Formats: sequence, structure tokens, C-alpha cells
Amino acid sequence: MLYHFSEDPGIERFVPHVPATNPTHRAAVWAIDREHAPLYWFPRDCPRVAIWPYDDSGLAAFRSRFTTTARRLHAIESGWLGRVRAATVYRYEFHADGFVQWEEANGQWICEHEVRPASVTPIGDLIGAHAEAEIELRVTPSLWPLRDAAVDGAFDFSIVRMHNAQPRPGS
Repeated sequence: MLYHFSEDPGIERFVPHVPATNPTHRAAVWAIDREHAPLYWFPRDCPRVAIWPYDDSGLAAFRSRFTTTARRLHAIESGWLGRVRAATVYRYEFHADGFVQWEEANGQWICEHEVRPASVTPIGDLIGAHAEAEIELRVTPSLWPLRDAAVDGAFDFSIVRMHNAQPRPGS
């Protein structure tokens, strides 16, 4: 199964579209695999940084670098905590037929034709979902230090909606 996450519980069909953040990409329906699904356990517009080791050989360095015992670290800004607590996010499930891996991002899949979801269910408590999955959810005044650490190449990462983040400190 593949997934799509939305705060809208009533989407009956997903139609291929060109993403506003990637206007040169061909129209597609976007989905995420199970391993990467927690990257979307947030309100859509919530800026966030997620970091994890590429494989088990990098786990010790990851844990040391980010002072954690978790296998993954997700972070949001303090100003978004109330919205994360209050949000209802729905998980849409798709059969993988017709989807192909999008090579530019781990865990992302695309389909060039309309897709109807097999099911839709609310995730429930988003903070609790992180805790249950043993993903550290860090709440911080600024995402910029973690964003900068994420892109240094030592670990896999996802950075979403940084245009909604607080300005970089000192800028």
C-alpha cells in the first residue's frame, strides 16, 4: 500500500497535477510508502525537518550528533505546536498498481492517472503517533539549525514547507 495524507477527509479521487513547488514536473498523483509516511503526520502547511541515518551503520553517529536515542528525529517550530495538537490528518491508502518510484526523493511514488483511495482513516493524536512509532518529535523555536545540519550530507532527511518557518535567526 501507498499513502497520501490530508486534512480533508472527503477526497474521492486524486487527479494528476503539477505541484506548485515543482512546476517543471509532469502532472502526477503523489504517494508515500509506509517507511516514509511519518513525514506527513503534520498539518499540511507546518514547516518541519526530519533526519535519520541512511542505514544502521550510521545510527550511532546520528544518535550522537542529535543527542537522541531514537532512530528518527522530526522537528517543528514552537509556534506550530498548538496546530499540530489540534489537527486532524487523514491517511488515504492506495493500491500500488500504476505507481512508479519517483527517483528524486526516497519513499515517494507517482502515478500519471486518476487514483481512487482504497480507504481513508484519521491518524488521531499526531504527537502520540510519533511517540508510538518511537520517533523523537522535537519542538524548537527555530528549525534553521536542524535544517542546516540535515543538508550536510551525513544523514537522510526531509525538509518541508520552510517558507512557512520563522525567518533564519540573525537575518
